[in-house]
Amino acid sequence: MQTAWDFFQNEVLGMKWLNRLVGSVVEACGLDAASRVGGSIQFFIYDTIKIMVLLGVLILVISYIQSYFPPGRTKKILGRFHGLGANCAAALLGTVTPFCSCSSIPLFIGFTGAGLPLGVTFSFLISSPMVDLGSLVLLMSIFGWRVAVVYVALGLVVAVLGGTLIETLHLEQQVEEFIRNGHAIDVPQEQLRIQDRIRYAWQQVVSTARKVFPYVLVGVGVGAVIHNWIPEEFIVKMLGTGNPFGVIIAAAAGIPMYADIFGTIPIAEALLAKGAQLGVVLAFMMGVTTLSLPSMIMLRKAVKPRLLGIFVGICTVGIILVGYFFNVIQPFIL
Repeated sequence: MQTAWDFFQNEVLGMKWLNRLVGSVVEACGLDAASRVGGSIQFFIYDTIKIMVLLGVLILVISYIQSYFPPGRTKKILGRFHGLGANCAAALLGTVTPFCSCSSIPLFIGFTGAGLPLGVTFSFLISSPMVDLGSLVLLMSIFGWRVAVVYVALGLVVAVLGGTLIETLHLEQQVEEFIRNGHAIDVPQEQLRIQDRIRYAWQQVVSTARKVFPYVLVGVGVGAVIHNWIPEEFIVKMLGTGNPFGVIIAAAAGIPMYADIFGTIPIAEALLAKGAQLGVVLAFMMGVTTLSLPSMIMLRKAVKPRLLGIFVGICTVGIILVGYFFNVIQPFIL
């Protein structure tokens, strides 16, 4: 059983066969794959192809699932729950939404305008970019199933607790008036056939691939530089066990960036290979995907500065705590 799982993780999810193939092609072109230049080229080609293939498969599957959860149906589902149960339901539904925070904010605005409790909509907003199904599969391909499962579980905890805290603070007046006074129109979901759902899923694959491909190239390029050009001693000094502030540095470094899980994976992979602590790497990923500067600018149009600051503070504290927790348990799950 263990052998079968290792094969699935390494050769199917990790696509190590592709890495070997790319290495052979690089060698055939007269480059040494063990050199900095050859290794960078191998890393860049392999990671770009791997991520785009996984992206296509994941979006196809997740978009098919998502076709059953249009905003109107999602609102009805969430409306059946109350209190902590509503926050849990919102966090779980956030896992089948698009991959970046900017894509989730329009849905957040729609749910808020439709009258859903503010804490519920924020649980959705936190979980959607942080712990989507794509992150689960991609993390499994790089770090193994234990890390992936714990990451998703802790991300859901942050989403539920964050939304619950915002709900208890009664910050409804911190939502911009044009959203609070908005009215959603319930439109019955069209009876889609399987062919229609597959067509919709494929359209999402093409559309999302076009949007994220430049960020994947940037992320893989940064990862290739880290992997082959930055000395291991420097990474260990800045982000390894010797620096107790590594998690905070990584979380803060991720916030100004804009990328989704696909753009951050190659950077995280390279950092971990160079000796960065697991919690540091995951804190960086969470910072990028949850608190990117462009998404915060979009969110500011919907909420007032006080609520935005509380949201950023809750997410930042949650990310840092998750990062330090992973640093503690790293020897047991890697």
